[in-house]
Amino acid sequence: MTQPVNQQAAPPTTAPRLLHVDNLRTALMALVVIHHSVIAYSNVQGWYYTEPADSSGGLLDLLLVVNQAFFMGAFFLVSGLFVPRSYDRKGAGQFLRERLLRLGAPLLLWLLLIRPLVTIGRYTAAAEAAARQGTDLPYWKFYLLHYTPGPLWFVEVLLVFSALYVLWRRLAGQGRRAPETATATGRAPGAAAIAGFVIGLSLVTYVWRMVAPMGVTVLGLPSFGYLPQYAALFVVGLIAARRGWLESLPGAAGRAGFATAAGAAVALVLVVGAFGETSLGHGTLPSLLMAVSESAFAVGIILGLVVLFRERLGRQGRLRRFLSTHAFTVYVTHPAVIVALNHALSGVEAPSIAKAALLTAIALPLCWAAAYVVRALPGARKVL
Repeated sequence: MTQPVNQQAAPPTTAPRLLHVDNLRTALMALVVIHHSVIAYSNVQGWYYTEPADSSGGLLDLLLVVNQAFFMGAFFLVSGLFVPRSYDRKGAGQFLRERLLRLGAPLLLWLLLIRPLVTIGRYTAAAEAAARQGTDLPYWKFYLLHYTPGPLWFVEVLLVFSALYVLWRRLAGQGRRAPETATATGRAPGAAAIAGFVIGLSLVTYVWRMVAPMGVTVLGLPSFGYLPQYAALFVVGLIAARRGWLESLPGAAGRAGFATAAGAAVALVLVVGAFGETSLGHGTLPSLLMAVSESAFAVGIILGLVVLFRERLGRQGRLRRFLSTHAFTVYVTHPAVIVALNHALSGVEAPSIAKAALLTAIALPLCWAAAYVVRALPGARKVL
């Protein structure tokens, strides 16, 4: 019988910290820095600073396509893992207030401070173009007309997902759970269930991209075509947390996941190379092949990474603890660091792939160093 909302049990005891999940999140954060370090020198040109790509830019494009296919979905899964127990401890009101503080404050920091910094180049170019046409473009008008949450779109979507979770819990009549029922240790899904999930996600993604093809930005979300994956993996995270799937996944599932991901990555690259823009959506056969290969790759590599980090990377020394502690701050502040480096390296003459590699090598340590400085500011650790 479900527990009435107005008869809440005592909050559950604090669970041991999942160090392997923390380390996985750090690795995913490193991929975010790599992704945004590479994009300026690729043919995608979806960054605040861009340079024309040379012939090596195609390799960078493939890296972006493969990375985009899973890394933000993995972030949503990891985020979902921590939601049920947090709600259990705090209840709906406190959970939402904390989410608004921990996610809303960084979003405001981005919108009011970091976004103006990283868009200076775009505004200057737009203002000069307007002046040549005899018109004036004040910054406030540019700001409103070109609104974007940037990489903080993830925070916006996570806030929405969290609110929907609270709504579901309230409609289901679930308040805080008792400690002994908060988490079960169950058997992880088998191969048939995982394959069914991949097929279902592929079909939903294929249908979704009939109206929201890749490359279309909606409400500031640059990867709107991946929304079914983000929602599905967030829900998987919620269920996995409650049923103890991370602990019960066998080692063979990780090896099978990596093998599947390897084959799916080859298929993904072949589809993109052979069909180009026709694979982006609109109900085409290549878009179906794209959805299937992406879904298989994402699920496979996430399975492999979860098992790998659980079995091999489940400890933290001083370095890993430092990287984990500052990972979210890196997410919020890294665009300012990377754009500054983009401009600093603008005079370097080198192939696109070489400049991307150089920027990445500099940006990774510098982003964490900047995050350390930011978190040292008074009050910063309350939200970062």
